[in-house]
Amino acid sequence: MAPRGRPKGSGSNRGETGGAVQSLDRALRLVAAIAESDGATLTAIAERVGLPPSTAHRLLATLAAHGFVETNDDDRTWAIGVEAFRVGQAFQRRSKPAAAARPVMRDLMEETGETANIGLFEGGDVVFIEQVESREPIRAFFRSGERRAAHASGIGKALLAAQAPDRVARWLRGRRLEAFTPATITDPARLLAALDEIRARGFALDDEERNPGMRCIAAAIYDEAGEAVAGLSISGPCQRIDAARLEALGPVVAAAAARVTRAIGGVVPRAAIDLPQRHAPSGLGEFLAIDRIECSDG
Repeated sequence: MAPRGRPKGSGSNRGETGGAVQSLDRALRLVAAIAESDGATLTAIAERVGLPPSTAHRLLATLAAHGFVETNDDDRTWAIGVEAFRVGQAFQRRSKPAAAARPVMRDLMEETGETANIGLFEGGDVVFIEQVESREPIRAFFRSGERRAAHASGIGKALLAAQAPDRVARWLRGRRLEAFTPATITDPARLLAALDEIRARGFALDDEERNPGMRCIAAAIYDEAGEAVAGLSISGPCQRIDAARLEALGPVVAAAAARVTRAIGGVVPRAAIDLPQRHAPSGLGEFLAIDRIECSDG
């Protein structure tokens, strides 16, 4: 008897390996590669996914016929099509945190003057799913769907700090903590110590750990079981988000994340209930000055 949900004989279908349809797997990898750029040539895309250009072109032509990708005749580059955007919007519609966060993010941007973001923990990384941009001329920007390493992300560290120690240990096992700037935490022991500080403080910091000159403040959003399901953050240049503002804005971000938690019927864990009303511990500025490089002028 064939396994439930699979047609008889499906295991021997031509073009399938390990339960995956090879052509579909290749097409999806092409879409993912194109999504990471603002436009790429056929040769560059084919090289990125390890396919012959002729094979990549046939798959792209099929995807283009359905509107998932499109080509620019002027420079012969490929980009994501409107159908991919429409399908992607379906995820935002069904994502309770994203839907509930939109008005909170707008309020948070107005209150702080900085870009507000929401992201999910997926595949060991943070995936940004929505953003409300600051009106300031110098501001942070993330593409929807952009991935960032969790250890160098405010949202990533907020979500890691909300996990049980054994889950964090499994996440760390065999993982290389890549250095993006001189401030990136690359030592597992230092990261674990930073997560302890986040739990005590009630919010996480990305202090130029991913991009020089940029800071981020983040807090976790919880579901009805008290599990962290998303993270809310603000981000901007460290010239505006200095040590004094970090102390003031941290509880504001934590309170906004708690507001989203309540909007989706979630429960903030008891240990964190009072944190949005508390100020960051005294000495945060000294911690930043000692443990961090100074903000760059650029």
